[in-house]
Amino acid sequence: MNKIEAYKAEKNGLDVRVDLPRYAAEGWETISDGDRERLKWLGVFLRRQTPGHFMMRLRVPNGISNAAQFRAIAGISSDFGKDFADLTTRQQIQLRWFRIDQVQEIWDRLEAVGIVSLQTGMDNVRGIMGCPVAGLTPNELFDASEVVREYSSIFVGNREYTNLPRKFNVTITGCLDNCTHAVTQDIALTPALRTIDGQEFRGFNVAVGGKQGSGGFRPATDLDIFVLPRDAAVLCSKITLLYCDYGPREARNKSRLAFLVEEWGAARFRSELEARAGHPLLTAGRSAAKEGKSDHIGIHPQKEAGLNYVGLVVPVGRITAAQMMEVARLADTYGNGEIRLTGEQNLIIPNVPDGVLPALKREPLLREFRPDPSPVMRGLVSCTGIDYCHFALVDTKGLALETSRELEKEVAGNLPALSINWSGCPNACGNHTVADIGLLGKKERIGGEVVEAVDVFLGGKAAAAAGIITDGESAVKTLENVPCNELPKALSKALESLRPAPAALSA
Repeated sequence: MNKIEAYKAEKNGLDVRVDLPRYAAEGWETISDGDRERLKWLGVFLRRQTPGHFMMRLRVPNGISNAAQFRAIAGISSDFGKDFADLTTRQQIQLRWFRIDQVQEIWDRLEAVGIVSLQTGMDNVRGIMGCPVAGLTPNELFDASEVVREYSSIFVGNREYTNLPRKFNVTITGCLDNCTHAVTQDIALTPALRTIDGQEFRGFNVAVGGKQGSGGFRPATDLDIFVLPRDAAVLCSKITLLYCDYGPREARNKSRLAFLVEEWGAARFRSELEARAGHPLLTAGRSAAKEGKSDHIGIHPQKEAGLNYVGLVVPVGRITAAQMMEVARLADTYGNGEIRLTGEQNLIIPNVPDGVLPALKREPLLREFRPDPSPVMRGLVSCTGIDYCHFALVDTKGLALETSRELEKEVAGNLPALSINWSGCPNACGNHTVADIGLLGKKERIGGEVVEAVDVFLGGKAAAAAGIITDGESAVKTLENVPCNELPKALSKALESLRPAPAALSA
């Protein structure tokens, strides 16, 4: 039994909440090793780099938030933190730098606006991803956000789901634009059509066992299952509990659902799931997904005539408290107060009428969070980095911004939209394995000096062909040990290779 399994056997992670008043009174140093891990079940993380100061990860199902929540989070960050928050690649928000005695007040303020931090860390179902413009975009088969909420309501706070072998990532989407990295998820529900008794129905195809991190990238396996939206949340819960009962637990780096799927194969996994469902499962339908993917950045018309959603790039996902307050103001002034978070660490202001778009585009914040960013900035993603994560080996966020600003000068003009993703360690929180350009941070001795460096990966794809989830491709390591101060020059060559060739001159 590994250390974490021993901790879980001693006490359920959610039970540490009763010990919180004692730790608040006696100080963070008195928190036992086991309870330091169990606090992650409550979404509270002690960081080695910041002794005595904690991070909290907030659950935002489907990335759907609002102005009241942004104001509350901004206020908490100002009162207890460092005046900023981080948007994550799972459409969640992370707060930093508060003390253990402040946790309960933070929870109270979050609860007042409908936010919880439960089960956002360790061996739990993490934040459920969905299309950030679900219910808004005309490019969807149906709005799947209600399925996200239903599934979340099943497991959040439910002890039956708090002893998984490892973390568990899920995406549920009806979007046709491949915007949720379905290929890398433990469970991926993607839009599909199926004829049943002569009538065509809209629903999901089901795949399982995708991952990044430990052992590298593995695309999710198609289970040859179609499920209707009304049955989807329950089916997800049964997959989750199947993993809980049979997933490997001996070695932490071999405990993801992917390893159980590899051991059993798709046919056995499907058979076991069907037995738990108690009825025959429908075979897969016809995928409705389109070629390529969308990041939903820019100004786009919604289903409802006269309304638009405005996707804004938040460079590397770091947003100050003042910027959060301004986003809340813009959402109230120009929209209906709703704010959406994307899987690329960006945000969207929806429900903006045609008539006020010119005024919104003139707002000063849109010079910082641009709806029309350069190709280099548009797809920039970064993990937390060495300042706040003990796994990271380099300052990913700082280096990502510095490098991209240099690249903007060196490689201007006609480039396609592309993803440049930074991970500070092999855990791949920055999704570098499925990016056009993936950068993996490391320390390297060069000329007798230890410097920040990266390995460069090229050609990753999260959705290579329409509807074929297993066509994801892992990026290929192309360069090793590139010092970060030489990176702009190295990447400029890679970017030039992506520039479209000029049209042939006519004779």
